[in-house]
Amino acid sequence: MSHGIFTISLDFELLWGIFDKVGTGYDPAYFRYTREIIPDMLEVFARNEIKATWATVGMLFAENEEEWRHYSPIQVPSYRDPKLSAYEFVKKAGLNPAVHFAPELVKAIIDTPGQELASHTFAHYYTLMRGQSPEQFRRDLQAAQRISREKFGVSLKSLVFPRNHINELYLPICLEEGFTQVRSNPGNWYWQETQHEDLSKKWFRSADCFFPIGKKTAYPKTQLMRLDNEPLLIPASRILRPISKSNKLFNSVRLNRIKKEMFAAAKTNEIYHLWWHPHNFATDPLAAMSELNEIITHFGYLRSELGMESTNMEGIRRLVEGE
Repeated sequence: MSHGIFTISLDFELLWGIFDKVGTGYDPAYFRYTREIIPDMLEVFARNEIKATWATVGMLFAENEEEWRHYSPIQVPSYRDPKLSAYEFVKKAGLNPAVHFAPELVKAIIDTPGQELASHTFAHYYTLMRGQSPEQFRRDLQAAQRISREKFGVSLKSLVFPRNHINELYLPICLEEGFTQVRSNPGNWYWQETQHEDLSKKWFRSADCFFPIGKKTAYPKTQLMRLDNEPLLIPASRILRPISKSNKLFNSVRLNRIKKEMFAAAKTNEIYHLWWHPHNFATDPLAAMSELNEIITHFGYLRSELGMESTNMEGIRRLVEGE
């Protein structure tokens, strides 16, 4: 690879991504802003020829409750802690189209050049939590593929595990169900075993936004090798953390760190993989979009001066496998 690669992956969830943390105590405006900002992101990506992977919770593909029930698998996760289950949440709280369904946004992603529709599992499935089983996970992936193929004609190829809970024993199942690449975590210890969150891990992840305390974030294409029975693992480099309304220095320092890492990747012809949740932009939509435009402008400079290219996760796999 004689040029650097800039790739973006997004975890598109709406309420499915945080229902087990906030329950029904969420601000409706937060997700209204999220829905409004996604077309803006897509427009920025299209105008600047940015290719991105949208790892989308399969339940968002549904139009209404009837369709949601039609595509939901018979076998659902039997977590020991029932509050982790999207199905148990719906039994108590019901379904709200404004925060649980978004087929029009899924269609917008598909219709935007360079965007890859991918999976964040069907039900925001936690593969490392106790009680669930490999067969339940398989059924979840099958439900995600089924609703995508039947409603949108798309076979999903890329997968992002919710909460970055990567169960290595489940990787062969991913490949068997059509997923040829998976986003993996950075190699630092504080990104491992994310189901066991403690203050030290959170502190080091936060500190790493400001200071280079972990391993180098970019990596060469030669680092990516796929085992025969597993998908290709594509490590994340950095999460774009939400805007802080009260701390402009925080925003500036973490943004400059990302830009410096992008520059380093472009100079060494390596891969830089940035990710975030679209709903993170709802904290301060105008400031977040301004920041995104600054990142994209910086990439434009790296593309013109150093030949850096934009691709999505499927594009990385094709590069690695020589397609």
